[in-house]
Amino acid sequence: MITPRTITDPAAATALDPLRARLLAELRSPASAAALAGRVGLSRQKVNYHLRQLEDHGLVSTASTRRWGGITERLLVATAAGYVISPAALGAAGSDPARTRDRLSAAYLISLAARVVREVGAMAAHAVERDVRLPVFALDTAIRFRSPADRAAFAAELAQTVTQLALRYHDEQAPDGRWQRVLVGVHPVPADVPAGVPTDTIDATDTTDTTDTTDEERP
Repeated sequence: MITPRTITDPAAATALDPLRARLLAELRSPASAAALAGRVGLSRQKVNYHLRQLEDHGLVSTASTRRWGGITERLLVATAAGYVISPAALGAAGSDPARTRDRLSAAYLISLAARVVREVGAMAAHAVERDVRLPVFALDTAIRFRSPADRAAFAAELAQTVTQLALRYHDEQAPDGRWQRVLVGVHPVPADVPAGVPTDTIDATDTTDTTDTTDEERP
């Protein structure tokens, strides 16, 4: 399964009301409409209706079937372990970093993150179809600053370091070069979210490019 799957179809995005989102969460492992009905407190007929809507949008599929007496029961499963709605589903109303250039604004950071969902989500789906690996790299950590002044100094030094690296490795004329986006963001951790350095650290040395990315996949 794609983890997560990016939803680009506006109809699929609007179909995800709270109940159907709950059904998708329950369908991380295969289940029947009867089993789901007991979990969500609805009749099997109503659950079947919502499952058909999800199936029509490609969000669930048949995992297997089984016979109970003279009845054939389907076991359904979500088509991904998680879902993200792409700004592409909103069309012109979607967030676009080109409309906001203040790099110290929350609006700009959110727009950049939305662009990652839109671009990488589409390329990841295409890579899965071709059974290749998309060449991406991500870092995630947490830091506790002593003061706002330290945070500002960190941001300035980070920007300078990234700029120097970009200048060192950028080659406008490389015949086989491929454009890559580099996104760095710093934001407060919400008060209701556990803080601390993530335990799932990434091996920064594992940057092997194993995908023959096509022009269609380049941002």
